[in-house]
Amino acid sequence: MAAVNDHPGELGADDPVKLIGIRESALSVDEVFAAVGDDAAGGVALFVGTVRNHDGGADVDALGYSCHPSAENEMRRIAEKVVAEYPVRALAAVHRVGDLRVGDLAVVVGVSCPHRGDAFEACRKLIDDIKHEVPIWKHQTFSDGTEEWVGAC
Repeated sequence: MAAVNDHPGELGADDPVKLIGIRESALSVDEVFAAVGDDAAGGVALFVGTVRNHDGGADVDALGYSCHPSAENEMRRIAEKVVAEYPVRALAAVHRVGDLRVGDLAVVVGVSCPHRGDAFEACRKLIDDIKHEVPIWKHQTFSDGTEEWVGAC
């Protein structure tokens, strides 16, 4: 029997970035899950970010996302960085822009890897780096009439 690491399925895929997008329409967990499907993956990790009804102790009434024209390219750059660090079989990331309501999906990312530990770590790195590095800004309006902009970078 061959050693586990000798099997090609233990390695990252040659072209694992399957879906990257900035969308003005509703996001789909099913679309991201389908995009990261891979027969060699033993672990699939998804992160779904939703709009919550509060932030910093204040009630949120409205929320909108906007982005720089380079945002999608920056997401792809981050995806490629994750792929270089982990044995990723497939990766997908989509982020919403425009006006959203409480409960709407704001971001969905997914990663599949041969093993669950790598899938969890790669997915966490992907969402954390997207939040910190991609030029996407959130505008929140609070129930007391105040508002704030929150930037990704």
